Amino acid sequence: MATVAGATVDTMWEHREVRFDILLPQMKMRPGELLLDKLDSIEDTKGNAGDRGRMLITNIRAIWHSQTMPRVSLSIGYNCILNLTTKKVNSKLRGITEALYILTKCNQIIVIIRFEFIFTNLVPGNARLFTSLIGVYRAFNSSKMYRELKLRGAILEDSALKLLPLEEIVSTINGVWNLSSDQGNLGTMIVTNVRIVWFANLNDLFNISIPYIQIASVRQRESKFGTALVIESSELSGGYILGFRIDPGEKLVSIQKEISSLLVLYSATPIFGVEYVSQDEPLKEEDLIPVVDNMDEINEIDEYNEETNDAFAAYLAEGSQKDREVVFSRELGLAIEKLKDGFTLESLWSVLPPEPNKKHLLD
Repeated sequence: MATVAGATVDTMWEHREVRFDILLPQMKMRPGELLLDKLDSIEDTKGNAGDRGRMLITNIRAIWHSQTMPRVSLSIGYNCILNLTTKKVNSKLRGITEALYILTKCNQIIVIIRFEFIFTNLVPGNARLFTSLIGVYRAFNSSKMYRELKLRGAILEDSALKLLPLEEIVSTINGVWNLSSDQGNLGTMIVTNVRIVWFANLNDLFNISIPYIQIASVRQRESKFGTALVIESSELSGGYILGFRIDPGEKLVSIQKEISSLLVLYSATPIFGVEYVSQDEPLKEEDLIPVVDNMDEINEIDEYNEETNDAFAAYLAEGSQKDREVVFSRELGLAIEKLKDGFTLESLWSVLPPEPNKKHLLD
């Protein structure tokens, strides 16, 4: 049976990771990423105090790099942000001033690490650092339906799909069976330019919305109900396997080809749904070229930099580096730091990603 892989979010890191000292290719705009604002004279007050840098605000992340040493850089995905606010700081270049404070949470191999960042605008009276980044972050948070799989959501109104701002309906297919139960459920499938939606005819709240960015594959497969259209979601979205029966068979083949074509189109030009225009100073046409072209002339950097590890220490949130009492663990046969109250070794290991465990909704 034919299989088509989608533009899965598993391969896209920009919106869900914090990275230090990134390479030049990682600073470039990926497909669908748009540069929404560019600010010069921004100080990374916590990690690189006294160093004048540039802030690039895109629709999925914020990038900062030093203007004197561009290899010193940060990429902060909006999905990692826990708190975004302002606070008084003592800047080496501006003294006591108002700065932008960002607290983030990152999933490392066996622990969750929190980093904090403080950015100061070195131009007196310019509040664009606050208005732009906070505004874009809010727009990102309000557009999750473009990027996240949703089960049993309030996506319909009077049995009609509530369209997202940049969404257009491509096809509406009636008489589609969802094969998640023994008897199946009859419903309607709606194919748009950003996602696939299915809902039951008898219960609008029994529905699913799966954006193309979360689709790992689309294929046909034999089931006890006959040949079914199978849509598999990415590991990060839960690894769901969704089965649908569409009659006649020719119609099923046609729908699969249509979805496959839309996946290819979406992979080339993803729609992340984040809309924002700077109110203070609109971007000029030359600002919309790739990030690397916006920078001063710089040399290519090595693929690995041992100084990256030092950046972790510089940005760790307060309290993350306190040493704890060393005790002997009978379970491991090793000396380890004493666990915090309420934690066990088992609970710490449980943050490791489990073995692939597909959630088969297709019997």
